[in-house]
Amino acid sequence: MKNKLGVLVVCLFCQIVLGQNGFRKPLHGQVINDFLAIESGYVMNINANVRTFIGSGGLFDIVAQPKDTLLFSGLTFQSKKIVLTEKDCAEILLKIKLDLVNNQLKEVVVHKELKVKALQGGSQKYVDMQFEDDQQSAAKNNAMLSDQTIKYGTDFVRIFKDVKKLLSKKDEVKEEEVTDIAFVEYAKDNFTKDFYSKTLNLKDDEVELFLMYCSNDPHSKDLVDPDQKFQLMDFMINKNKEFKKAEATQK
Repeated sequence: MKNKLGVLVVCLFCQIVLGQNGFRKPLHGQVINDFLAIESGYVMNINANVRTFIGSGGLFDIVAQPKDTLLFSGLTFQSKKIVLTEKDCAEILLKIKLDLVNNQLKEVVVHKELKVKALQGGSQKYVDMQFEDDQQSAAKNNAMLSDQTIKYGTDFVRIFKDVKKLLSKKDEVKEEEVTDIAFVEYAKDNFTKDFYSKTLNLKDDEVELFLMYCSNDPHSKDLVDPDQKFQLMDFMINKNKEFKKAEATQK
């Protein structure tokens, strides 16, 4: 009786495993570039948590299904992330075009702080300027009741409206979305090579793929902040445990 129960449990476990990956089939692909043959790098399926090498001629094989996210990374080309479609998975040979690395281009992360450069000496001096012979520059201030003792006085109503408009715009400005590439650049610039090679035990050509893998987690974007460097470090250490579970080769 116990043996039958054990066999039943094993069968159920196998069904669950097959159910999770049963729809994934081998995907044959090739990475290409207009100027250079790509013959190294990695492809990772985040959803299936597997990865494989890019071989001769840019060819690769990996298990996948529609809606899986593939990451492409290497030393000679810019990392790229794609979400597979039904059409992609039906291709006999899926071709992915990659751009070569350009170290001079870096993405800037824009934050919501709005900085307004004040005019030197203030703006009042421009208001106080009078040109009696120039009717256009000596417009009369009709916005407020006045006994004309200050003919060209400051229009406080207009200033109030401008300040209110500025503050309203500031409240509406939301922090720009931190993209995958921005996160990768930030992480590379704020941690030493020893952190990646010794602490995380990553090879040089694995670093970018790992960071792209981290960037796929929405929480990574919240840690692009100098005040959260230790939290980001802890986040990457935990992510590295998941990353290491991905197999480096496909059968």
